[in-house]
Amino acid sequence: MEENNSHEISNKQFRLSEVIILIIITLLIGLILGLSIFKVMYDNSDNKVSYKDDEYLSKFIDNYNYIVDNYYGELDKKVLIDSAIEGMLGSIDDPYTTYMDENDSNSFNTSLDGSFQGIGVEIVNDSDNNIVVYRVLDDSPASRAGIQSMDILESIDGESLKGISTSDFVSKIRNSSSTSFDLGVLRDNQEINIKVNRELVTIKSVESEIFEKENKKIGYIYMSIFANNTYSQFKEELEKLEKSGIDSLIIDVRSNTGGHLTAVENILGLFLDSSHIIYQTEDKNGVVKAYSNGTVTKDYPIVILTNEASASASEILAAAMSEEYGAKLVGKHTYGKGTVQELRTLPDGEQYKFTTKKWLTPNGTWINGTGINVDVEVDFNKDYYDDPTYENDDQLQAAIEALL
Repeated sequence: MEENNSHEISNKQFRLSEVIILIIITLLIGLILGLSIFKVMYDNSDNKVSYKDDEYLSKFIDNYNYIVDNYYGELDKKVLIDSAIEGMLGSIDDPYTTYMDENDSNSFNTSLDGSFQGIGVEIVNDSDNNIVVYRVLDDSPASRAGIQSMDILESIDGESLKGISTSDFVSKIRNSSSTSFDLGVLRDNQEINIKVNRELVTIKSVESEIFEKENKKIGYIYMSIFANNTYSQFKEELEKLEKSGIDSLIIDVRSNTGGHLTAVENILGLFLDSSHIIYQTEDKNGVVKAYSNGTVTKDYPIVILTNEASASASEILAAAMSEEYGAKLVGKHTYGKGTVQELRTLPDGEQYKFTTKKWLTPNGTWINGTGINVDVEVDFNKDYYDDPTYENDDQLQAAIEALL
């Protein structure tokens, strides 16, 4: 305490006017320095420049201001800016660079998040514009309430649903202050009432099975998408299969169009140790190699099942497992999407995604537009649609034979 007291006494030897002047000078210096740093960061970070130094951006702002100031009627500034952004993205010759409105964003995010707040149904509008249940998700509020596929949803809490779109129905469920709903349902020409709750619904994107043949246990894992929760589901199913003593494994990514890059990275980490390259990326700054985050390389035989709709993250998985693990590819050549998109969210919640780089296989091959060729090509048996059994799946059976 003695040191603190003496310090306080010595400070009091300054006159009040001197202290005030020092404070003002300090504040001015700090303000000038702060503004200078902010301007440098704003104008020069990531090679950004002030709009005054960019003739094209200056042209846009000048015309935006002129239109807003001189148009004879009322204008919605948000619509103007959103349309401008959509127009910019539309002018880019890239099929994966797109602008998404609120409904598109919600659907896109639901798929990639792997979960959503809702009742757990997939719905469509029929030719009469009725809301028809296409599919009921397993272990969802809808399945527990008894809602069935092909049910027509006629009303919600006494309000008619006739003529409304599927997105409007989703909005009613998502935005309601209530978490419980009374649905009027038409089933087999009979009207019934069903009470259903809104809950967090988890989308199951991974399924597994074991095939026993010629005294061998062959594990099988199917992935429908690479969502946020796909890795945890995949890891859980893989551990179950390995504990059961599988001799080999089939990973099925047929019609899996991709998803989160981190999901496929983590899944590859279950099979390859950190000495293995799993993909490369190339942008304006050059090429970067991405290595596995795994600690062990497994040693049992693996087949990757693909088809013409296997794209993006599915192709990263197929290429890495083929080139770095030695897995066989069975089915049909893949789609050929060799680019990476970044998702950007606007302050109003709308989003757009645009291509920022290309990805290459571990060997440095760019598969965009060409896809990945398989080791064993098998056409899909159309009889499977009439009788969807594992035995009728010729591509799956070819994968089993390849492992045997």
